[in-house]
Amino acid sequence: MDPASILITNDDGFGAEGLRVLEESLASLGSVWVVAPDREQSGQGHALTLNQPLRLKRVAERHYVVQGTPTDCIYLAVNTILSKRPDLVASGINRGYNLGDDITYSGTVSAAFEATLMAIPAFAISQEIGEGPISYEAAGRWSASLAQQILKRGMPPDTLLNVNVPRLAPKGVRITHQGRRIYPGGVVERRDPKGRPYYWIGGQSADWEADPATDFAALAEGLISVTPLHLDLTNYKVVDEVRRWNLEL
Repeated sequence: MDPASILITNDDGFGAEGLRVLEESLASLGSVWVVAPDREQSGQGHALTLNQPLRLKRVAERHYVVQGTPTDCIYLAVNTILSKRPDLVASGINRGYNLGDDITYSGTVSAAFEATLMAIPAFAISQEIGEGPISYEAAGRWSASLAQQILKRGMPPDTLLNVNVPRLAPKGVRITHQGRRIYPGGVVERRDPKGRPYYWIGGQSADWEADPATDFAALAEGLISVTPLHLDLTNYKVVDEVRRWNLEL
């Protein structure tokens, strides 16, 4: 039996420590291919570059740098770089958590979404940060354990896993659902030396809705959060209600 082929990427960029730890953690499970952005791509979401050419560079065996987004990396890797489809895609280890509504902005999670669109088992993993140095050790160990399970069991159709690891040593694991942020509004206006205004998005911290079953609550309790996500965004609970609107041309 051929060894497993594992593709990894991130949105922190090719030189990020979390990517290195992820590669080292998964190396014993098969052949790891690293295809990652040449620079930080945080907040890019599921962006796919369509209006300009993409460039990639082979920097070592099974290591490629792409001038593009995390989604670009997965797309190029599967359709151009790898000779066969990978058995697993892992995205991370992200510097900072990806919880609740924030996953819609996350390049890390979107890379796993792109793999899932291609029917490739995938997970995204992120590390909570705080004061002091960052350790990716626990996230690396958990990545290997999870990858081993996925390679053995497979993944349900149209599903990926979003994993968040607490800053301190994890006390356990909880299967969770997405939390919801309470945004106070977060745009900060400044003036440049010529008096022209410019703006920073996200200037104020946000709270989370109280729900013990969420990813945020698990992380706050020192637990690893594992949230199954799926591709179908249809809100089936309101389909009949919208039908009753009798929308016609």
